[in-house]
Formats: sequence, structure tokens, C-alpha cells
Amino acid sequence: MLKVLLLSDFTSAYSRLLLKGFLRYSMEVGNWRFYRIPLSREDFNDEKAIETVIDIAQRWEADAIMGQLSEVNTERLRSIGIPVILQNYTNRVDGISNITGDYYGTGEMAANYFLRKGYTNFAFYGTSDTIWSREREEGFCTRLAEVGQHAYIYNEESNIRYGSTSDQQTLQAWLQQLPHPTALFACDDVFALRITEVCGISNIQVPQDLAVLGVDNDEILCNMSDPPLSSIVLDVKNGGYQAAKLLHSIVKDKQLPQFNIVINPIRIERRKSTEGYSVSDKLVLGALKLIETENNGLISITEILNRLCVSRRVLEKHFRKEVGISIYQYILDYRTSCFAEKLLTSDLPIMDIAFELGYEDYINLTKSFKRIYQMTPTQYRNYYKYGKTTTIINPNNQ
Repeated sequence: MLKVLLLSDFTSAYSRLLLKGFLRYSMEVGNWRFYRIPLSREDFNDEKAIETVIDIAQRWEADAIMGQLSEVNTERLRSIGIPVILQNYTNRVDGISNITGDYYGTGEMAANYFLRKGYTNFAFYGTSDTIWSREREEGFCTRLAEVGQHAYIYNEESNIRYGSTSDQQTLQAWLQQLPHPTALFACDDVFALRITEVCGISNIQVPQDLAVLGVDNDEILCNMSDPPLSSIVLDVKNGGYQAAKLLHSIVKDKQLPQFNIVINPIRIERRKSTEGYSVSDKLVLGALKLIETENNGLISITEILNRLCVSRRVLEKHFRKEVGISIYQYILDYRTSCFAEKLLTSDLPIMDIAFELGYEDYINLTKSFKRIYQMTPTQYRNYYKYGKTTTIINPNNQ
């Protein structure tokens, strides 16, 4: 029997998905027991709470600890001689295994998404208190800087995220100063929802004046928003599964190695908060709408030219000026992203998905897919849908 102490607030969609993956593995192998200690965010840094956790772990004879703590005495935790995996919050914790994330890559994904939509004004809303917000901001701003753009930044203390009237007025004043249209990336869905709520009382139209993108794809929060929030989907459930799998192996081997489980961004769940484009060129706007509304980008360049009554040379010139790449490359990248999404949301064989999306040349599709995702379609599905591989990153490189 393997006994695991679970520390979490157990309320966020992220934490619950992580636990789902963790429990899925435990049910596959069987004979696991859990002791749940609900903690508030204030408890995560409290030394008394940590001593309570250690006391319970020793009295219950726990085999491992998994959950949320930050700024902890790692030597004290390691002294009890059982594996400990901590979910990042304020920082990654040195000397302890971490459930972390490609936060930087998540910011890059957000920037690329808005850049493809033609935006030239950008903003980030988050908190400097957490590592996942800080690194998402860094990835977002660095990617924008690579193409000569910058972002307006608003960071606040995490303990004011639910806001007082004065906090709301400060945020409202910042939003009203942003140029229109602006693409705003929020560090998570809680922050993104607050943006749409403040916009609703500030006569700021979403997405016409402000396109808003969050992270976590918390369906309750995203659909509570008016309009519903687009959000970056993370590979959280698989991360929990991999954490349980590694923990099981470590307990069996009676070793205490340090490792990181890295949770990656997978895709963007598009909803109305990012609907539309910031493109002034009517030809390019027409082409973008046709590509993204006609059967997963299956429309041909010839059909686009015929529908817009324009020559290939003229459209190509306009498209490169507005978007920065050729229309052919844009269609290829868009269709590949549709294919990647179908790999995770459909149980059809991979070849059937390819044919359903209009791909007759599977070899070229695989080449394009590997160029963008650095793995084959089979590897991508196995990892993100079925959790058949593990990503371990040396914490010294994080």
C-alpha cells in the first residue's frame, strides 16, 4: 500500500485537473491511500503549517507528499526521508521536486496567437508575486520584442486579485488608457475574468476594443465571462499522471532523486473574447476570415483569390506586409494547428483525422507537424492525450 499526503486548496480548476491525473494513475496500479490537508494560500508560507504537515506525515507513516507549499525549509522537509513534489507558486523550490510548467512558452503562444490576428497594440495583466505570472509575462514580452513590439504591463499583488473599489478604479484607469484595439494577455483565467468584468462597467468593448486571452481553460470562469473567454489549455491532467507515475517508481526504489514535471501549453480554446482581427487591410482581413471559417483552413489559395477577386501577386504583397509571412505558410500553419487540436479531441485514427481535414499527402503533413511541434503526430497524441511519455528537466536548468 502506498500512502500519499495531498496538500492543496482543492478549489482551482488547475489543482483539480492535476489531482484527476494523479488519481487516474493511482487507480490503474491500485492500493493507494490518501490523506487530504486543505490549505489556503496564506498557509503555503507558514512554518507552523509545514510543521503540522510533517507531524501528520510521520504519524500517518506517509510514503510521499504532493501539493502546494512555497518558500519552505527544504532541509526540514527532506529530513523526514520521503519524496516530496511541490506545485510551483511563488518560486520553484530548490532541493525539492517540482510540478512546474513551460510558463515562458505559454507567453510565447499567447503572443504568436495575437500576432497572427494582426494586432499591433499589446498588454499584459498579472501579478509579480508568482513565478507562473512572471515567466508568462517574460515569454509574452520577449516574443513581441523579437518583432519590434512591446506590451503595456499592469501587475498587482496576488492578495488583491479579488479587488476593492480602489483597486478596481486603478485597473479601470489603466484599461481606459490603452489604445484601441489592444490584445491583452492575462496570467490566468481569474485575472482575465476580472478584466472583462471591469470592461463591462467601463464602456470598453470586448473584443472590439480589447481582445482578452487567459490561461487554464477553467470552463466555469471562461463561460461566466461576458463575452466568454478564450484561454490557453494546459496539459495539467497528464502532468498529474506523470507525477504519480514517477512518485510510484521512486517509492519502490527507495530513492530520493530530484526532478521536475513540466506541464506544457497545448492549444488555445477560442471563444468570443478574442473573436476577430486587428487588420486594417480589407484584402488581408477577407483572406483571414476565409481561412479560419472555411472547414479548418481547407480552402485553397485559388478559391481565396476568386472569392476576393484579386491576383495572387497583389494579395501576397498585402498579406506579407500585414502578417509577415506568405499566405501559403499561414494556411499551412493554421491547418496544422487544427490537425493538432483534432489529435487531442478526437479518438479517430490519425490517418482518418488527416483525411477528414483534407490532407491527401500524409508524409508532407508529418514533416510540417514536426517542424512546428518538434515531434510526430503519433508522439504528440501519445504524450498529450494518453500520457505515454515523461518530460523530466534538470531543475538547475530551470
